[in-house]
Amino acid sequence: MAGPKTTQATLRRTLTFRDLVVYGLLFIAPMAPVGVFGTLDAKSHGAVALVYLVATVAMAFTAYSYAQMVRVAPRAGSVFTYARVGLGEGPGFIAGWMAMLDYLLIPAVAYLFSGIAMEELVPSVDRWVWTAIAVVVTTGLNLWGVRAAALVGFLVLAMEIAVLLVFVAAALVELAAHGAQRDWLSPLTGQSGFTISAVFGAVSVAVLSYLGFDAIASFAEETLDDGDGKGDKDGTASNTGKGGAPAGKGSGWRSAAGPARVSRAVLTCLAVAGFLFIVQTYLAALLSPTSSSELAADPAAQGGAFYAAVDSSVGAWLHDLVAVSKAIGAAFAALAGQAAAGRLLFAMARDRRLPGVVAKVNAHSGVPRRALLSAAVVTLVAAVWAARRDDGLDRLVSVVDVGALTAFALLHASVIGWFWVRKRAEVPSVSRHVLVPLVGMGIVIAVIVEASSTAQLIGAIWLGVGFVVLAAQWRGRAAGGASGTGGASGTTSPSSGPGDPGAGAR
Repeated sequence: MAGPKTTQATLRRTLTFRDLVVYGLLFIAPMAPVGVFGTLDAKSHGAVALVYLVATVAMAFTAYSYAQMVRVAPRAGSVFTYARVGLGEGPGFIAGWMAMLDYLLIPAVAYLFSGIAMEELVPSVDRWVWTAIAVVVTTGLNLWGVRAAALVGFLVLAMEIAVLLVFVAAALVELAAHGAQRDWLSPLTGQSGFTISAVFGAVSVAVLSYLGFDAIASFAEETLDDGDGKGDKDGTASNTGKGGAPAGKGSGWRSAAGPARVSRAVLTCLAVAGFLFIVQTYLAALLSPTSSSELAADPAAQGGAFYAAVDSSVGAWLHDLVAVSKAIGAAFAALAGQAAAGRLLFAMARDRRLPGVVAKVNAHSGVPRRALLSAAVVTLVAAVWAARRDDGLDRLVSVVDVGALTAFALLHASVIGWFWVRKRAEVPSVSRHVLVPLVGMGIVIAVIVEASSTAQLIGAIWLGVGFVVLAAQWRGRAAGGASGTGGASGTTSPSSGPGDPGAGAR
């Protein structure tokens, strides 16, 4: 009886297009390049803005595949759900398992960034204390409800963008008054020693700044589905229980407005983030008093290179303003990441890939409280552990991207599997359903190859553990006989939950 009860759990639809974009930009963080600017500048031999331009184009292929699959299966779980319907139960679990590494550890990195920034402002309090406080506060907001967290997040995002605009304005004034420290085109063309391979090596690090835009898809089940195909009015759209299918569709069909809204949000979030990243790194490079070769020779100076550029040109007041923005923004980036992690755990538990006790939705708040608390515990332990070690940040950052990138590769394969191999679309497109995902998969695999050996090793170990867990589950289902039949239906028909998979083919 426990299986059917968990599979019926559904989330409350309250999120608008604006809320989705806010969650995505919060998770990414508008000033994400601040912490890695020096590293990327050194790796790319000065072509740091070009790095983000290439990274944005590269991630656009992944964003497009997300936009395709969210119309197919508009359910919580994101890439876990997409790989499950496009490739089958086994690949779906592996995609979710690898994404779990990303969704659980990226918030931990963000919490640690917040703790480090707060320690800079209040040195008398250790960073691990600030880190723990950030976890507790943001977890409380997530438990309060997805709509409340989105509203608070909107205010934080507005603050971050305001600070970024202040930086841009101050940088332009400084450049107009005193000129640039480097050649005006060098952030796009590089300095001495520039090579294309160096740019792509830096791109493998830069993609870490983008991880999070995909989290928007995990809120597909909580997005307003108003049936009119347009508009994003707050609180006026119908909920999941409202009847009335679009004309010409069976009773199992519902409006495509919700999935279309998620698709637009994913693409919009990536485009906005890419623009902000390119602009701020271009200006910071022009203001930097230290050349890329000097940064390469002094790794200790790379972490504070952005702040050094601000200090030397504009002044300490902007340094402090950026630090405060990073402290608050990083905590709320973790809030969005924790919310996405909770939805992933909830979806996997609902489909009986994790303990069913996690697949519960709180009646009052409408959020998967147990899944959120589970995610919070893991991120709290990882973040505090890293905060108490001198090399904690390096260790944590080195492992978070491989899990997400592996899941991205399976996402691209899912597009091909659903639309082309299984012929689920009425008119499959060679360009949209084969070429785009193949290019996206190639880019993702290239970035994984360029990742650090530590990241590759931990990713491989996590993948191996996933295969062991999957084998144990298959063995358990085979031994259980009829008790395991209910969970297999999702391989080709996720329509038991919100949304019909065929909707994306229309």
